[in-house]
Amino acid sequence: MNAIPSSSSPSPLGAPGHMGVDYEERVDFDRLRRYRVERAKAALESSDCGAFLLFDFYNIRYTTQTWIGGALGDKMIRYCLLTRDEEPILWDFGSAVRHHKLYSKWLPEENWRNGFLGFRGAVAPDAGLMRSAVTEIKGLLESAGVADAPIGIDIVEPPFLFEMQRQGLRIADAQQYMLDARVIKSQDEIMLLNQAAAMVDGVYQDIVDVLKPGIRENEIVALANKRLYELGSEQVEAVNAISGERCNPHPHNFTDRIIRPGDQAFFDIIHSFNGYRTCYYRTFGVGSATTSQRDAYKQAREWMDSSIAAIKPGVSTSEVAKLLPKATDFGFENEMEAFGLQFAHGLGLGLHERPIISRLNSLDNPVELKVGMVFAIETYCPASDGISAARIEEEVVVTEYGTEILTKFPAQELFVANEY
Repeated sequence: MNAIPSSSSPSPLGAPGHMGVDYEERVDFDRLRRYRVERAKAALESSDCGAFLLFDFYNIRYTTQTWIGGALGDKMIRYCLLTRDEEPILWDFGSAVRHHKLYSKWLPEENWRNGFLGFRGAVAPDAGLMRSAVTEIKGLLESAGVADAPIGIDIVEPPFLFEMQRQGLRIADAQQYMLDARVIKSQDEIMLLNQAAAMVDGVYQDIVDVLKPGIRENEIVALANKRLYELGSEQVEAVNAISGERCNPHPHNFTDRIIRPGDQAFFDIIHSFNGYRTCYYRTFGVGSATTSQRDAYKQAREWMDSSIAAIKPGVSTSEVAKLLPKATDFGFENEMEAFGLQFAHGLGLGLHERPIISRLNSLDNPVELKVGMVFAIETYCPASDGISAARIEEEVVVTEYGTEILTKFPAQELFVANEY
């Protein structure tokens, strides 16, 4: 399947309404499901593994097309077995299995199974839950004729890993294969990413309407959460709100600080729509902006624009990374210390997918950019006043003709909200 429709001339990527309708072609969820499981099976086929056992919440969604809520996503109790010749088998939490059998008809009923491993150690391994689970999985591998081959795992609790080894299973790394599978986005995935970004476009308009002295950072966070859920967000993972003297150094959080006249303020909105995420910074002046603040913003924008201009199919990520400033150019001693301020990261079901582009990793370990990759690119520039800073982030789709930008709220120049 093509990642995005072939086109001889650039055209905007669609972000249609969220409802299913008969008069427009929108997201085709059956096509999306087929694409993802086929990519996962192709990844398994390319490996030496007999099967993949997946605990990563995003890999589980990619292969089984299920989601049961963020509260259970980090508990390591849901797991999926992917083999070459059979449909995925999912062990899920409690009554979610009954729900899958009723409403998730793309897998046979017997492939939805109850499972529980102990809430990350809250039930001790001595209770035997992990032992029973590994015994069941080993039996399925034996039935498939692959028990002697390595079994690939993405992430795992140590007691579960030890139990697999105790029962004679050989372990391999499945995460590298699954991340490679997920790196090329289909037309439906890109549409969902674009819809998610469109929701944040609107939230930024709401933010600038109220971004005045006297409002607190946490109130902006509350506003963003409310509006995103009203617009149909599935999960608001985080909203960073940073203003005034908190801008430099970047703390990556929010507080109850009262925003003041002349502050520089930046925000990052991270949420998902039908599983597909945003990571979307914007920086504003509050009422006014100083020359120092404007200069910092101009520099952050120049770094952004030069990087985006280099993004094309076939280009190495090292070439993009070289255009990002060195850590020493903006006040840090080395690239590890400055990591996360000038870089790009893949977007999809996960917030940090491939490719990761930075001076820390890309110069020595480059990868080739390909059509269908989607990533967010971030720049940061501290201001000469010692406290302010500019932070910009754009979400980029690699197309046959270069790039498309999904993040539409104005960012070419420093936006002064409610200017005096």
